Amino acid sequence: MTPPPNLQDLIDSVRQDASTDNPLDQLATAAAAVAELEDTSDALLGYFVDRCRREGRSWSEISAALGVTKQAVHKRFAATVGDRIIASIPAGGGTMERFTARARVVVSSAVLAARDAGRSKAGAVHILLGLFAEPEGIAAKALHAVGVTRDSVRAAVQASPPAAEAYSPEQAQSQGGAADEAHGTVRFAADGVLALRDAVAVALELGHNYIGTEHLLLGLYRNPDSPAVPILVTAGASEDAVRTQVTELLRGYQPPSVS
Repeated sequence: MTPPPNLQDLIDSVRQDASTDNPLDQLATAAAAVAELEDTSDALLGYFVDRCRREGRSWSEISAALGVTKQAVHKRFAATVGDRIIASIPAGGGTMERFTARARVVVSSAVLAARDAGRSKAGAVHILLGLFAEPEGIAAKALHAVGVTRDSVRAAVQASPPAAEAYSPEQAQSQGGAADEAHGTVRFAADGVLALRDAVAVALELGHNYIGTEHLLLGLYRNPDSPAVPILVTAGASEDAVRTQVTELLRGYQPPSVS
């Protein structure tokens, strides 16, 4: 294995890149270099974590290999894995890594709901509406069990102010930027991106190697600023009540193929 650069190599590189002897300029250059190294390190580990999961390795095995707890692995890699999965979502909801067939229908329906509402990007409320497109999915069944209907959610969505569609630079970069839009990639509003990312985090925490409608539903609760949360709570679907229903429905459940 090629040895990584040592401390002196890094110091020399920073001094060269700074092109000045001003210590503050060198400090700023060093900070940028460290951030870049951290991103590269996370991406490297994320690649091999994802490979281990693809080959059936458990989170217990992965966390043992990394020398950390399973919770630490989930927290560290959920965003990285989530961004990669989100960026793979094409227009029309075609092949999507790790999503079950029903979850793919939900995402496609969310995009259609956004377009029907005259929105250029799908938000969390559109994902919530999309859950009802799969009535046999765990999410729709859980919502039905607590008395939430498609009509009540649609009425609440129509009455609520739309969420901002703007991306932060980081979110835009994770989605691939303008180039992806030119190739027809579905774009999500900021809260939609967070909802999809949080669905990945929920799946990781539950030890699942797929993303189903239940993960999309539970992920909606992770962002308290999302307009989907008060709609759910007002309709009687508290997070605890929904999680209880999902847990019951998952007993003995065999997820469909994600291929």
